[in-house]
Amino acid sequence: MVDAVVVGTGAGGAPLLSRLAGAGLRVVALEAGRRHPLTDMATDEKAQAGLFWTDERLSAGADPLGFGNNNSGCGVGGSTLHYTAYTPRAQPDDFRLRTEFGVGEDWPLSYADLAPYYAEVEGFLGVSGPTPYPWGPARDQGYPHLPLPLNSAAQLMARGCEAVGLRTSPAANAALSRPQAQEGYGLRPACTHRGFCQAGCSVGAKGSMDVTYLPLAEARGAQIRPESFVVGLTRAGDRVTGVEYLRGGQLHWLRARHVFLCAGGIETPRLLLLHGLANSSGQVGRNFMAHVGLQLWGEFDEDTRPHKGIPGALISEDTHRPARLDSFGPADFAGGYLLQSIGVMPVTYASQLARATGTWGPALLERLCGYGHVAGINVLGDCLPHPHNFLDLSDELDRRGLPKPRIHFSWGENERRMTAHAERVMRAVWEAAGARGVWSYPRGAHIIGTARMGLDPATSVVDPDGRSWDLEGLHILDNSIFPSALSVNPALTIMALSLRAADRFLARLATEVHP
Repeated sequence: MVDAVVVGTGAGGAPLLSRLAGAGLRVVALEAGRRHPLTDMATDEKAQAGLFWTDERLSAGADPLGFGNNNSGCGVGGSTLHYTAYTPRAQPDDFRLRTEFGVGEDWPLSYADLAPYYAEVEGFLGVSGPTPYPWGPARDQGYPHLPLPLNSAAQLMARGCEAVGLRTSPAANAALSRPQAQEGYGLRPACTHRGFCQAGCSVGAKGSMDVTYLPLAEARGAQIRPESFVVGLTRAGDRVTGVEYLRGGQLHWLRARHVFLCAGGIETPRLLLLHGLANSSGQVGRNFMAHVGLQLWGEFDEDTRPHKGIPGALISEDTHRPARLDSFGPADFAGGYLLQSIGVMPVTYASQLARATGTWGPALLERLCGYGHVAGINVLGDCLPHPHNFLDLSDELDRRGLPKPRIHFSWGENERRMTAHAERVMRAVWEAAGARGVWSYPRGAHIIGTARMGLDPATSVVDPDGRSWDLEGLHILDNSIFPSALSVNPALTIMALSLRAADRFLARLATEVHP
């Protein structure tokens, strides 16, 4: 019997594991993927395949989403192994979408609830960014490190934005601009600007969980069991008593007083739906969201070396509430988006170019000869929780004999209008920067919202602390509990939620009376 078992070691599970172990609890983390040493992180896109969740996920709806090497991670560290380390904070009004616009959902907590945890995570990971930050509330402390250098795409975006009247700033990135001593791990070196962040950081400069929270958790006594796939929860009445998991082809049981599901917005609801758990509200698997993530690419006279430098080096949040802008047409939608520069690895670029433009054969090869002169920008925007977007279980079975998850997704009118506005803005920026041969790549980014938190058990799966309304001892702390998508990348918010929930859990535990 352990005090807690944490399912998943990504942005939700790792900070929590560290905090619980630091309080002296007996904790075990179960991770479906294997442990990847830094030597696995080659400057090679083919070598990155092992970092992604490649079990088949079925896509349905009018705008089916791509998975595999997108939107998921597999290994000790989860999706942070291949995330680009873009870590902007959500703004206060992000948490009040329904109050602001009359659609979507408000969060049952505020920016003020998360602000101290944002600061803690930024300090621990060693976020490099500008101080002061141009958007959002004033902060008690700045970023711990100076911003990373601007690569070519960032410099071009800055030039174009200045011409059309948009402010820009170096972005906040969880990658070190100078070395940092990391408790439990040792000295992490500064970023080498290799640019293959999505293939894993080969030196440990990126703030992924495998070089930050997880070594600290293990130094504090936590145990991590890789290649352990959780297939069930054990119960006694209305209380969870542990988990069942597959490891080495064998079924194992682990008894625990508390179970924390941190397996992500697909595997968390999938596990609950498999066993009909924690779903008295009917909201498990519902409210699936994916960020509006339109990309725009163009060629420039300059040598851009698009694979070099931190991928997202520059940001503008002037489009956070784009109704304030008057030069890009009506912003006839709820929410908003951020604008960022993007780097790209060569095979990824070739794949996106072929799919987006329908270019093949010799014509594709000819266009790819210009790879060294391309640069991209993209947006990351809100998505409303539409009833037609949800996850269910298919009749097809995976290699373990379990039903495959099926994700139904179609953009709503709000997202289509946001995408149209964003494309107008980006085309104006890229035209001003001198781009030619411009083309767009529509996409959805991230997995959000399939076990949302709230104040009412009838309309939510967990409370604001991630506790299941239905089952004692069951907690959920990952991107599935987001009531709205937020107009920023989710990783920093997931980590902040994880630490906040851990502190509140430990405070309750301290008041419990045991015989």
